Amino acid sequence: MLFNEKVLAGLGKGVGTSGKLNEGSVREALAALTRFRQLIAQSGTTETYVLATAAARDAKNGPSFLADVERLTGVPVRLLSGHEEALLSAYGIISGFYRPDGVAGDLGGGSLELVDIRGETIGEGKTYPLGGLRLSEAAEGNIKRAEKIAQDLLETSDVLRTVEGRDFYAVGGTWRSLARLHMFQTNYPLHVMHQYEITAGDAIDFCRTVARGDLETLPRIEVVSKARRALLPFGAAVLEQILRIGRPKRVVLSALGVREGHLYDLLSPQERAEDPLIAAAAELNTLRARSPAHGRELVPWTAQVFQALNVDETDNEARLREAACHLADIGWRAHPDYRGEQSLNIISNASFVGVDHPGRAYLALANYYRHVGLIEDALGPGISRLASTRLKDRAKLLGAAFRVAYILSAAMPGIIGRIPVVNRGGRIVLSLPRDLAALDGDRVQRRLKQLAKLGGLDATVEVVS
Repeated sequence: MLFNEKVLAGLGKGVGTSGKLNEGSVREALAALTRFRQLIAQSGTTETYVLATAAARDAKNGPSFLADVERLTGVPVRLLSGHEEALLSAYGIISGFYRPDGVAGDLGGGSLELVDIRGETIGEGKTYPLGGLRLSEAAEGNIKRAEKIAQDLLETSDVLRTVEGRDFYAVGGTWRSLARLHMFQTNYPLHVMHQYEITAGDAIDFCRTVARGDLETLPRIEVVSKARRALLPFGAAVLEQILRIGRPKRVVLSALGVREGHLYDLLSPQERAEDPLIAAAAELNTLRARSPAHGRELVPWTAQVFQALNVDETDNEARLREAACHLADIGWRAHPDYRGEQSLNIISNASFVGVDHPGRAYLALANYYRHVGLIEDALGPGISRLASTRLKDRAKLLGAAFRVAYILSAAMPGIIGRIPVVNRGGRIVLSLPRDLAALDGDRVQRRLKQLAKLGGLDATVEVVS
């Protein structure tokens, strides 16, 4: 994403009661679109898409508003049906999660869309008039009444019946604000919203506190913008009912929604099939590493090392290792004393999708160990506590493998692919071709033995003809 701007015009305000778009909201929306048109013109954009959702779909004066938008922007407006809105929300989840399995809920100002997702298979989507603005007006600002409205509409939901024991993917600004408040109240160490997770039980308790409490006295409420606060209790009320009725195992936040789903819908099948995490890591490798080819060579070489150490990997762990190989040299321009720290911060806070927070921790820690060594004295407890013991152990192994690879190759391509590492009789053996025999030395042997020791093995270097 090259530029992003959002204006909360509140188009859904009053639609539920008057049946019309609010005049003030319309003026604000058209003023924002006037600015957006100028930004589009000066950016050199060649294709522009304008999408309209529930408020314009349901309002009596929706057609006249959309006509004004088309005159202003010079672009035909695509008015999404409830089904299309749910479908694009689902595409947003598919584009940004690894093998998603659950129900996506997209909460806007006018409506809530629910849709079942299993990998790339999308179930039938359903729309409910539970958007924050519409619900607050229907309940006349009474949160208990809002809870009852949400319960009555959702308790017969066919979609929610499928989510028990699976994930609920929460999409929309109100729910992101709710999660941001939870994140700061719990002193969570990583301020990345995408794939932030809350167990269902904790989320129910938190939603009840936000919905029923005095909003302005909530700890850390200042982290939520004032424009979002008024609808926060109503978003909490809807989420609580979803969790009580559907009984998912956890809430997973998504930074991607209808807009990203629309872009995903435009991609070719080949582009859709790409792994977004690997694509992003490979791009950083190209932009920042001394030799992008060397990063690519690390992928099969580290797989060989893990095999020699008898380290098993799940499919997800293998793709994390691949991404880590692309990222292994992105910090080389920093001062040597700060390469580990800087790389850890860049990777853990990068604008990646397709990776959960434990996975981010794995990527960051592997790079940290590659630069700093296998010590943790300078490593704060923050990012480290997000990874499981299994992932931390594998990050340390990968970091140790990187330390061997880079001292052999000096980050140049065409070397490590010629230096196999195998397990021979319970011993790790690194084989140097005779023309590379001069690479052997005390530091290489120490690092190799350090790597082997992590797997409970001994190690040796041999020169072969």
